[in-house]
Amino acid sequence: MKSRMIFLMAGLMLASAVLLWAADVTGKWVAQFQARNGQAREITFNFKVDGEKLTGTMSTGQRENPISDGVLKGDEISFTVTTSARGNEVKMNFKGKISGDEIKLTRTRADGGGRPLELTAKRPK
Repeated sequence: MKSRMIFLMAGLMLASAVLLWAADVTGKWVAQFQARNGQAREITFNFKVDGEKLTGTMSTGQRENPISDGVLKGDEISFTVTTSARGNEVKMNFKGKISGDEIKLTRTRADGGGRPLELTAKRPK
């Protein structure tokens, strides 16, 4: 009986540690990149976290799109944004790693088109 209680307490402590270890990305993050025409562009992410579920929006200044299929596990983040370009729906997948006040992201198109885009999002000061 005593050993069961010890295992139960150890399990609860481990679960608590995992929850505390998960990165808190709630709020505004900004990433800058160079467009094909050489112009500097900016993407703003507004993340909301509920456990491992990630929601929010991504905006480029011209439009704001919802984040779907978002997952946050420890320092790993992934989500999808669907937007339209020239009348066509474009689904973009984002995957990344959180390190303090930076998120290194890779954006790829779900249809395999284009080349991946590397982004570093930071919390505005």
